[in-house]
Amino acid sequence: MVSYKELGLVNTREMFAKAIKGGYAIPAFNFNNMEQLQAIIKAAAETKSPVILQVSKGARNYANQTLLRYMAQGAVEYAKELGWENPQICLHLDHGDSFELCKSCVDFGFSSVMIDASSLPYEENIALTKKVVDYAHQFDVTVEAELGVLAGVEDEVSSAVSHYTKPEEVVDFATRTGCDSLAISIGTSHGAYKFTPEQCTRDPKTGRLVPPPLAFDVLDAVMEQLPGFPIVLHGSSSVPQEYVDMINQYGGKLPDAVGIPEEQLRKAAKSAVCKINIDSDSRLAFTAAVRKVFAEKPAEFDPRKYCGPARDLMTELYKHKIINVLGSDGKA
Repeated sequence: MVSYKELGLVNTREMFAKAIKGGYAIPAFNFNNMEQLQAIIKAAAETKSPVILQVSKGARNYANQTLLRYMAQGAVEYAKELGWENPQICLHLDHGDSFELCKSCVDFGFSSVMIDASSLPYEENIALTKKVVDYAHQFDVTVEAELGVLAGVEDEVSSAVSHYTKPEEVVDFATRTGCDSLAISIGTSHGAYKFTPEQCTRDPKTGRLVPPPLAFDVLDAVMEQLPGFPIVLHGSSSVPQEYVDMINQYGGKLPDAVGIPEEQLRKAAKSAVCKINIDSDSRLAFTAAVRKVFAEKPAEFDPRKYCGPARDLMTELYKHKIINVLGSDGKA
């Protein structure tokens, strides 16, 4: 058993309370490798933003759970080296799909876990979520739950259709499970293809897809039912077209990739939404930078020469999200 406190990490309780009061959202960035982690910590340290390091089940298997523990501890020390005296860094399991996985993460030093039982019948979702909450809270680990289903694909998480969260269920669900935050479905979606062309309109000037608006009426109804309760948005990458264009320019094939407009995320961040998940955007930035190096320097084979530019572009992306979208800069 490893306590996250020994690693210098924090849970989400205090950072969420401050975010709701302050009208901003905490960035939750997924990472799979060292370069992503370096970029996240550098961006957070330079902007003095609290940050959530998210690890999916697939990323945990990819990186190794023991290495992840020491990477998280190293991230805290790296942040201090960069001049961030009291880093506010949370290590969070994204889309945990079983009690066993959540328990393992708690035992290995995660400071927050998500149990995603949203695909189960309502009562089964409550039962599994409560079981995780009862275990995690023994060690002051915070728990995120999900009500409603997001469409799209991200690692092992996949759904062809979305189901909006039912506002009339949230009080009962939060009360009976004891969860610390609640991920809801209001039209965000996983992956780089968040909407089909049929769901979008096209900008007559640029020809680019324009996605449908988020269901803020559902969010407002949830906030009315659960005033002051931490709300989470998954699948909130914006899929920046400059990265999509770079990938396509240098040999990639991402037709009609489209994400959530940043102005909608800014609006959400000013509400009770205090955690916004971003994954695909950093994957796109990483891939765009690597493809550019390979196209311009086909003889290059030193990973530092293409992973380095990828890291720099991701750092730039993370700082943009923190400052211009989430408003969390200077809050830690």
